[in-house]
Amino acid sequence: MDWPGQYLTPDEWVAVRLTLGVAARSVGFGLPVAVLTALLLSGRRFPGRALVDALVHLPLVVPPVVTGWLLLLVFGLHGPVGAWLQGTFGIRLAFTTAGASLACAVMSFPLMVRAVRLSLDAVDQGLHDAARTLGAGPVDRLFSITLPLAAPGIVVGALVGFAASLGEFGAVITFAANIPGETQTLPLAIYSALQSPGGEATAARLSLVSVAFAVVGLLAADFADRRLRLRLAA
Repeated sequence: MDWPGQYLTPDEWVAVRLTLGVAARSVGFGLPVAVLTALLLSGRRFPGRALVDALVHLPLVVPPVVTGWLLLLVFGLHGPVGAWLQGTFGIRLAFTTAGASLACAVMSFPLMVRAVRLSLDAVDQGLHDAARTLGAGPVDRLFSITLPLAAPGIVVGALVGFAASLGEFGAVITFAANIPGETQTLPLAIYSALQSPGGEATAARLSLVSVAFAVVGLLAADFADRRLRLRLAA
């Protein structure tokens, strides 16, 4: 019964709990914005749509360190948004747990947008047309047709974003640093272990935990997608 406690040290469990908390907050930060962005991109064409689409997917194609550096420029203590948050509300994001969550949210954002957008694009436009002829307004159609039918994509986006956040390294270490108990998530703890003499065993244990989390997250996303689609089709 006490095997989990023997497998990881208390400090390693801190990194595990911190990783799960950071990943959960990253989804909480990013998913609502991802849904709104997917709604914008899946709707009618508008000037600058291609540019918005490119910016959304930018974290997928630039090095994560670059993303973390850009976050420092904007949300750091001397950045325009970071200085304003610090001066107005006393909120500091750089080198904090909240900053680690923000970095993970930015890196997983394109994955969440893509999952939601695929579900939105699959919604039958005829249902919207029928609802419109019955007098349903845009808001009514959004909450009675669009979002319920896009639920599989939203749930999958949340789970995939959570799984991706569990493994984020470059943006987190650049924007939030590697502070034990504060910003040292599992990938950063593995990196620190590999930099320490004799730390291979620690790195191996933490790597197994990280792989297990990733597999569970991906399986949960696939399971939720199939169950929700079957429920909608019933």
